[in-house]
Amino acid sequence: MAQKITISPVTRIEGHANVTIFLGDDGRVTDTHLNVNQFRGFEKFSEGRPFYEMPMITPRICGICPVSHHLASVKACDAVAGVKPPRTASLLRELMHMGQMIQSHSMHFFHLAGPDLLLGFDADPAIRNVAGIVQANPALALKAVELRKYGQEIIRLLGEKKVHPRFAVPGGVNHALSAKDRDTILTNADRMIGYIQEGIAIAKDWLDQNRDLVEAFANFRSSYMGLVHEGNGLELYNGQLRLIDKDGRQLAKFPPCDYLEHIGEHVEDWSYLKFPFYKKMGWPEGTYRVAPLARLNVADKIDTPLANEEFKKFKALSRGPVEQSLYFHYARLIEDLYAVERVKQILDDPDILSTDIVTPSKGLTGEGIGCIEAPRGVLIHHYKTDERGLLTKVNLIVSTGHNNWAMNKAVNLVAKAFVNGKKLTEGMLNRVEAAIRCYDPCLSCSTHAWGEMPLVLELRSADGDLLDRMERS
Repeated sequence: MAQKITISPVTRIEGHANVTIFLGDDGRVTDTHLNVNQFRGFEKFSEGRPFYEMPMITPRICGICPVSHHLASVKACDAVAGVKPPRTASLLRELMHMGQMIQSHSMHFFHLAGPDLLLGFDADPAIRNVAGIVQANPALALKAVELRKYGQEIIRLLGEKKVHPRFAVPGGVNHALSAKDRDTILTNADRMIGYIQEGIAIAKDWLDQNRDLVEAFANFRSSYMGLVHEGNGLELYNGQLRLIDKDGRQLAKFPPCDYLEHIGEHVEDWSYLKFPFYKKMGWPEGTYRVAPLARLNVADKIDTPLANEEFKKFKALSRGPVEQSLYFHYARLIEDLYAVERVKQILDDPDILSTDIVTPSKGLTGEGIGCIEAPRGVLIHHYKTDERGLLTKVNLIVSTGHNNWAMNKAVNLVAKAFVNGKKLTEGMLNRVEAAIRCYDPCLSCSTHAWGEMPLVLELRSADGDLLDRMERS
């Protein structure tokens, strides 16, 4: 009889999901679903709140990328308040955003994806984790920790806290940067660049040595979407959304405030996570990918020297878009390099220490849309308010949501290529999980869980005997 395999939970990602693999009578995979089973609630319970609270509320969606929600939210609030932040405020917001990119990208490559690449897909699960990386290469593990700490320290110096910062406000930011803090950040920048370049060398060497696997592992054609500036260069904070097709031809380029004209959302009954698509092509032909691989595919250049040189090597991998999912890891490190270089550019700007950091509002517009490139892709916040500034409607299209179709496509391809239901091994199932890790999903962000986490409480005696047990599912 036909059977199914459930991978629960998917490990080394943020949030909770499982994968269901359906097998035929012969043990071959017939279909695979990534089941995202957390509930999405932030949009609804935000209704009725003052709009200016959202930059503090929405970061609580996630502790991994709170800065992304903080900044996308405040950009929407700028529009609601009808204000344009001073140049210095925009630079400082972008500086915090680069800190977020550095800490997130560094953590993902070295701590979440790294165990598969450095220790092997078939390594013992007991060591195929960050502790295994520490044992195998303690010097590299220490550098990875320093990289993440560097990004978090940028966030802390600006926002008072490493997680859930208090910094951006409608119209600007709440305090200026001191010369001391500027110099503190600059002091370690070049060393961090060296660490990232070491990571890039590791990633490229692994990809070269495992070329056959790379070609067979979730390699598929798709469209791609990401922010670019006017010259189609990589942009992570501002810019327009550019969508290209499977051959690299531009399908659309539009300001984020027009997203509803271009992006629709499809629903499946086996996931709480929606499936965005390009409206003009319809579902499922209009599906696309976002995040580092997509951003480098839609960009024509990078405006920092070291990252741009690596970008040229990335582009040389293919005549059209680079399609292989495992190249997300390489693209992620190129962006990591760009982020540190961009930190240096921002801190060298003569306006960075200015105290002109906020523009007061003269009246509400009633609607605002904010967009930013979170580490995991395009993030959109859309707010509508009444005349008092109380929220009447909130819509969030979160980065991982854009990649929902792609992650399901990836796990299905990998399961069919590597899983044998008659001779099942743990390494086969880990490959399916690794397909998801390519996309570095943040499922709490995408589904907005609000309190249905399992909890088991056991009362034991001093001798270890179980006296009582309570469970909340």
